Amino acid sequence: MTQRRGSTLDRFFRISERGSNTGREIRGGVVTFVTMAYIVVLNPLIIGSFAADTPAAHKDALGHILPVPQVAAVTALVAGVLTILMGLVANYPFGIATGLGINSLLAVTIAPQMTWPEAMGLVVIEGVIIVLLVLTGFRTAVFRAVPAALKSAIAVGIGLFICLIGLVDAGFVRRLPDAAHTTVPVGLGINGSIASWPTAVFVVGLLLTAILVAKRVKGAILIGVLGSTVLAIVVEAIVKAGPSGGTDPKGWNLGYPALPDQVVGLPDLSLVGDVSFGAWTRLPIITVVLLVFTLVLADFFDAMGTMTGLGKEAGLVSKDGQLPNVGKALFVEGLAGAAGGFGSASSNTVFVESASGIAEGARTGLANVVTGLLFLAAMFLTPLYQVVPVEAAAPALVVVGALMMVQVRDIDFTDFSIALPAFLTIVVMPFTYSIANGIGAGFVSYVVIRAVTGKARQVNPLMWVIAAAFVAYFAVGPIQSALG
Repeated sequence: MTQRRGSTLDRFFRISERGSNTGREIRGGVVTFVTMAYIVVLNPLIIGSFAADTPAAHKDALGHILPVPQVAAVTALVAGVLTILMGLVANYPFGIATGLGINSLLAVTIAPQMTWPEAMGLVVIEGVIIVLLVLTGFRTAVFRAVPAALKSAIAVGIGLFICLIGLVDAGFVRRLPDAAHTTVPVGLGINGSIASWPTAVFVVGLLLTAILVAKRVKGAILIGVLGSTVLAIVVEAIVKAGPSGGTDPKGWNLGYPALPDQVVGLPDLSLVGDVSFGAWTRLPIITVVLLVFTLVLADFFDAMGTMTGLGKEAGLVSKDGQLPNVGKALFVEGLAGAAGGFGSASSNTVFVESASGIAEGARTGLANVVTGLLFLAAMFLTPLYQVVPVEAAAPALVVVGALMMVQVRDIDFTDFSIALPAFLTIVVMPFTYSIANGIGAGFVSYVVIRAVTGKARQVNPLMWVIAAAFVAYFAVGPIQSALG
């Protein structure tokens, strides 16, 4: 499928100008959705609960929970609307959904100190602060102050990060049960073997996708995901592995490869607007301020790093290392944070899995419109998209991670004042499961090393501010303990 050059659609999204066509954008949008769709299943399991009387229930200070079906509905709703908005406003193929990490912070640290509506109120405040930082030009200035080498390191680190996500989701890499008593924290599969049919499907899917990409087959990643899903359905019909349920390591992790009894269901959107700003009266002001600061800093740099990596992978970065229209993209991402809180889905942000759609050829916001529409459809088709197990989508993440490694060639590893910060940026992301942590480690080490080696004047003043903020970010725990 191709678009007519000079058509309204072509001009609006600048499809031809970016060397793409309508078919690629649609395929890319579909692939991005497929690799992101797990969030509609996973987010409810992180911040929601099936019942308040279970030991694993995520309760607030009053013992209340967020019901899983409602969380799934608002997760898909906010992701769909904001992903489309990113495509229309910024014209980038950057999918948006509930950010992993912040949702865990809400469930484990913030909500137990207040009510769920109050916790979501803090997320709204965080998003508003991000928007204000964009409107003042501060966030864009910070984006442009980052050295080109560190931007490349961020892209490489993200590649390793999403590769690790894929390996872990597929069960190919697992945390050892006795990790606290051994020097080896993770291992291959179960007892050194893939040892499960779902993981075997992942391995076959990875090889299939890799072969298709190597042969430059159009739609290689999408074909790989769909082919892996079909294989998973056949395997499940024969071996009856069943869902993991969090207890069976040999079962399917997320999504179950069997035809559902029901395809369509009406979403419950009752959580939308269930927000309160009463946290300021429930807790000491300094405690609330620190919580908001943590949310802002994590979202601020997580999104910045993701956009940097995706922009470079899509070839949208200019010769001077800048991403055009970045102000609009950062503005929408800030709105996504506030919208996630207002919708009770937790803060939304740019998703690193968008790299899979970019690898499929997506270069414009049209791909985002496709992804967003699929998220909106997911509100009604939850039983259907749950047929795709995470083991079938994970090969795409590993392949994309490999493709993003090419950015390492732009880093001068002969200059140790660049090499170490770049190295820390790259390795801390996957090792700590956090993009923000990797950026922080790289920025702080960059500023310190440059300063003590007589190159302080080469450091952009904003980098000093950022490094100081990350020092505070890493020290939030001790600060809270000292004040507590």
